[in-house]
Amino acid sequence: MFSRHRAPLVQAILMSVLMVTIMTAVITAVNTGVDQGFINRWMRAWLVAWPIAFTIILIFGRRVQYLTQCLCARD
Repeated sequence: MFSRHRAPLVQAILMSVLMVTIMTAVITAVNTGVDQGFINRWMRAWLVAWPIAFTIILIFGRRVQYLTQCLCARD
């Protein structure tokens, strides 16, 4: 497996893959419908969206985590 110091990178990859897969599938289906060309349109959208989502998660992930901790009450 991976070492602990790689955890932020692994989390960014997993989160971005999951998020982009679901979001691009739903948005592609809503905007263009599910027909014979759906998979090709979806994969094209996925290939455009994934690098963007991955980069955003890498850049802002820790900041969002910190903001979440500040906004949530401590028990």
